[in-house]
Amino acid sequence: MGYSVVNIADVEGVGPGGAVKFLRRELGVEAFGVNWFELPPNAEGVEHDESDSQQEEVNVVISGGGVYRIDGEEVPVNAPMIFRFDAGTTRQPVAGPEGLTMIAVGARRGSYEPRGPF
Repeated sequence: MGYSVVNIADVEGVGPGGAVKFLRRELGVEAFGVNWFELPPNAEGVEHDESDSQQEEVNVVISGGGVYRIDGEEVPVNAPMIFRFDAGTTRQPVAGPEGLTMIAVGARRGSYEPRGPF
């Protein structure tokens, strides 16, 4: 089959409150990781970096808001926003009163071969 589709509602959440839905395997993706995060109001996500995996990560905030703690700095978040993180950058999403929903995509830096002007 040349495509895959997943209904987010059908994927079981893991972690505190089931906030994370791992989608890479569900979709059969082999080139990058992709996860769905739904933080409830005022919840703190896990503080982490990707030093071990060496993954560059992009987080697309699709609804809600709060702050992102990035290397000790609090950066306000309001949908729609996109963040890019180097592997060694420490980050922690913290949802505001309306919660925070985002998609995280990651792969090892340099694994993509750009083509064309974009």
